[in-house]
Amino acid sequence: MALFFIDNITDWGLAQFQNHYKDSTITKLDIFHYTYAVLNNPAYRQKYELNLKREFPRLPLYDDFHRWASWGKQLMDLHINYETVALYPLKRIDLPFDESSKITPKAKLKADKTKGTIILDELTTLEGVPKIAWEYHLGNRCALEWILDQYKEKKPKDPTIAEKFNTYRFADYKEQVIDLLQRVCTVSVETMRIIQDMNN
Repeated sequence: MALFFIDNITDWGLAQFQNHYKDSTITKLDIFHYTYAVLNNPAYRQKYELNLKREFPRLPLYDDFHRWASWGKQLMDLHINYETVALYPLKRIDLPFDESSKITPKAKLKADKTKGTIILDELTTLEGVPKIAWEYHLGNRCALEWILDQYKEKKPKDPTIAEKFNTYRFADYKEQVIDLLQRVCTVSVETMRIIQDMNN
């Protein structure tokens, strides 16, 4: 089956960019990357906060189009490929545990931004989360905290559902979550580095 790519950028839109920047080499993909960079810039979202609540976003035509397009491409690569980026070297601290006890450590999944730590359960803590990593948000929540919230054990209020279908245990996904947190930490740090470049 053949797949068709629809870019959603009109020829008119392309001409606007090419004419403004006097650059016929600008492509529709470049404009897509440029747009991604602008929309990920907190300074833009703050400045036009009221407008963005009422209408479609309008794109300012910043100087150095290709630099913004490059930032957008870098951000898109980070955000799409977050599961394969390098692991951030967080330090893992594990307390001694007697596996023969057959007791599952109690899940905590709490972040301490001041100390730069993530407490996973009664035994395991991740240390060395850089301050800048907490600044990257998905919506109104820090990306790292969003992950912690997704993996918390939440008991359903309905007793029947709780008894028959509440089979999720954090312990079964612990290693997977540690891997994901390290990768998202890398994404967070690199995203904020690019955003800082935008605003310098």
